[in-house]
Amino acid sequence: MTKKKKKSSVLKRIIIFLLILLIGCIGFIGYRTHANGGGMQGFLSTLVGNNETTLEELDPIQVLLLGVSTDLGGKITDTIMVATYNPKNQTASLLSIPRDTYTGNNYATGSANEKINALYTRGIDEILDEVNDLTGLDLKYYMVIDNQALIKLVDVLEGVEFEVPIDMYYTDKTQGLKIDLKQGLQVLDGNKAEQLLRFRKNDDGTGYPAWYGSDDIGRMKTQRNFIMATAKQALQAKNIFKIRDIIDILYEYVETNLSISDIKAYVPYAINFDINNLKSAVLPGVSVGPTQTGSLYAPYWFIVINEKETATLVKELYSEPETQSTKNSSTQSTDDTEPETQTTSDTQETSSQEDISKKDASKIKIEILNGSNSKTKLSNVKKELEEIGFDISSSKSTSTTSKTTILNKSGVEDKYIEKIKQTLGAGIVSSNSATSSSKVDITIIIGEDYE
Repeated sequence: MTKKKKKSSVLKRIIIFLLILLIGCIGFIGYRTHANGGGMQGFLSTLVGNNETTLEELDPIQVLLLGVSTDLGGKITDTIMVATYNPKNQTASLLSIPRDTYTGNNYATGSANEKINALYTRGIDEILDEVNDLTGLDLKYYMVIDNQALIKLVDVLEGVEFEVPIDMYYTDKTQGLKIDLKQGLQVLDGNKAEQLLRFRKNDDGTGYPAWYGSDDIGRMKTQRNFIMATAKQALQAKNIFKIRDIIDILYEYVETNLSISDIKAYVPYAINFDINNLKSAVLPGVSVGPTQTGSLYAPYWFIVINEKETATLVKELYSEPETQSTKNSSTQSTDDTEPETQTTSDTQETSSQEDISKKDASKIKIEILNGSNSKTKLSNVKKELEEIGFDISSSKSTSTTSKTTILNKSGVEDKYIEKIKQTLGAGIVSSNSATSSSKVDITIIIGEDYE
């Protein structure tokens, strides 16, 4: 009897100790979760070992994304993007680089091997160096993603809601490819996502319209928009339980020099990312060709990057936002210099106003594409531009976009473009000669950043 009592007493002590230990662990995790910001972010931060100072020590992460496919018989780099995420201010961007971007010295005598997508066959370092030269960035990381990765991810997420921009219908029996998608908002599974991403032209030769972005411009836009839609779906808290499946896809279909230790600290903050803060753009350039090289049946066309516009775009995408303290310090000066600075600013503004007359502005035809999901914003933009004198030839809705973009289609003088940008208070400026067949001079795509 005494032995049974002793055994029972020992068992009770063990159970009590385990309960105390469990309560202590839960309390510690709860404390660390609260200290790390609370909620899912705080919980994940605790699991990966982050603390209160981790966020302040994290730099923005920039990665070269290369999408490869085998739809033309061998592995080709079909998609080239620079992806950036800044956890401190919760901003991100996707910058598309046209696959036909010319990398040689003389495009008139250039070859297909001098297109940027051809550099992939010579090694990752070569294409990484070229992107850094084109953009002025200092990219160190890359991810080579097989198209199957995105397709399988869509199925793991049980579909992605996406607005298909046009009817897509194409059949190629040699590739076993059949594309049949209707325009409009719908939930795409992996199979339909593959059709969307592989689409180039319809059976009758038609493709993306000029207002959306012709040929590869339109295809890159669709790719960026679909990646954003997939990211929005993936970042939902409910998908945290699918992380194992997502990791399995990454291991099988993604080649990268990023390690788990490189990215784990960023994961908890990405959970709270608002997809509306994601900016997207395409590297500005002009289409040239056909060149002296190439055959009658396969002439060469290249995209030649505009270095000045690229520098402006990169600055807008990647410059840190100016803090209030920075603004204050930049406007503070000695009593001797302050009046001169103010006078210079006033003179520039007055000059800008005098250079634009309503008569001159009326000669410039503008189309407005509303990607803000707000009829009020569309109405305000039309009103503001018409007051200056611009000819608004058309306005229509387009797929939602976060960043306002001003496309200069016919080489309109910089002073008019700057006036439009100044009036809108936002906008990435880009040349787009690939759509120069349009009957308008400028296309303005209103983004959600327009106020």
